[in-house]
Amino acid sequence: MGKALEGVRVLDMTHVQSGPSATQILAWLGADVVKIEAPTGDITRKQLRDLPDVDSLYFTMLNCNKRSVTLNMKSEEGKRIFTEMLPKFDILAENFGPGAVDRMGFTWERLQEINPRLIYASIKGFGEGPYTHFKAYEVVAQAMGGSMSTTGFEDGPPLATGAQIGDSGTGMHAVAGILAALYQREHTGRGQRVTVAMQHAVLNLCRVKLRDQQRLEHGPLAEYPNEEFGDEVPRSGNASGGGQPGWAVKCAPGGPNDYIYVIVQPVGWEPITKLIGRPELADDPEWNTPEARLDKLDKMFQLIEEWSIGHGKWEVLARLNEHNIPCGPVLSTKEIIEDTSLADNGMVVNVDHPKRGEFKTVGCPIKLSDSTVDVERSPLLGEHNEDLYMRELGLDEAQYTEFKANGVI
Repeated sequence: MGKALEGVRVLDMTHVQSGPSATQILAWLGADVVKIEAPTGDITRKQLRDLPDVDSLYFTMLNCNKRSVTLNMKSEEGKRIFTEMLPKFDILAENFGPGAVDRMGFTWERLQEINPRLIYASIKGFGEGPYTHFKAYEVVAQAMGGSMSTTGFEDGPPLATGAQIGDSGTGMHAVAGILAALYQREHTGRGQRVTVAMQHAVLNLCRVKLRDQQRLEHGPLAEYPNEEFGDEVPRSGNASGGGQPGWAVKCAPGGPNDYIYVIVQPVGWEPITKLIGRPELADDPEWNTPEARLDKLDKMFQLIEEWSIGHGKWEVLARLNEHNIPCGPVLSTKEIIEDTSLADNGMVVNVDHPKRGEFKTVGCPIKLSDSTVDVERSPLLGEHNEDLYMRELGLDEAQYTEFKANGVI
């Protein structure tokens, strides 16, 4: 069975997380992704190591299914080799600081001259304007994209989310742009630039908070548990902030992740009242409509928690699902990595690595009926130098040996 992106070739100049998360998706979908690294390698090969002298999980989990070549882009020979490589590829992806690739001598205009069909994808921290040259990291993007100010509890500080919405979230947006440009090229024959800013991607994921910012102009947000509202959307703990109220309630035995998130839809109120032993509330006009419950959401979830705290979260899950009540247990990272259903769905995958042994990684979340994904290990540094430079670019053994000795590759 063929792969969806079979025949598509990607020059991957990305590093750390935002860019590699994008190019890994392309590799999973069948593209030939060649990761260009400095002779010292992507910095994440050494960051957060759990084993000495082997590639870290930080690197291996973001660079599966790729090939690796080393190239010194600061050398004139390195730039010449890069120029020879460009016409053989469809996509160039990078997430250097603003202007870094230009300073190497490869402006967008120059890239177009070398390969008019090239799609040039860049991930930056910010768009054009006063922040353009600011450095951006995961939580910086969360801070400036609207996430942190709306995450946490009302009486606490702004918080970062554990989901990497600044880095990997931006990577997923970049994939969408790259695939759109690839499709448009089928009609125009021309490549184009694709640019995604981390701040913009986070903002896109926080759009409901901008919705609520505008709703504030017409009064308090009744779906929020907050008692007071100013002129900006407040932090509202675990409230869903949507049309149906939700909250994380405690379960037995009371550990840090012994919680289940429960959403109370109108149709679910009556069965909930029976489950918690308060059937009289189903007909009580103080409780029996969503409008009646809005000003006492905290009390409503307290009543549910008084029941749930006497049962384990898996039992609560089963009993709520018997009545089709939307809910989900809070799963720890340990529970997720051991979840057999996630393994069966190819979302927690075992991969064998020649130096670090077997490790688990996250699989491809995109499922295509005619294009299966095989998760392969990440490449060793420069593992495919001979493949690319000698077999594909045609360097002879003497040239290859010379470039290697001179630090070009």
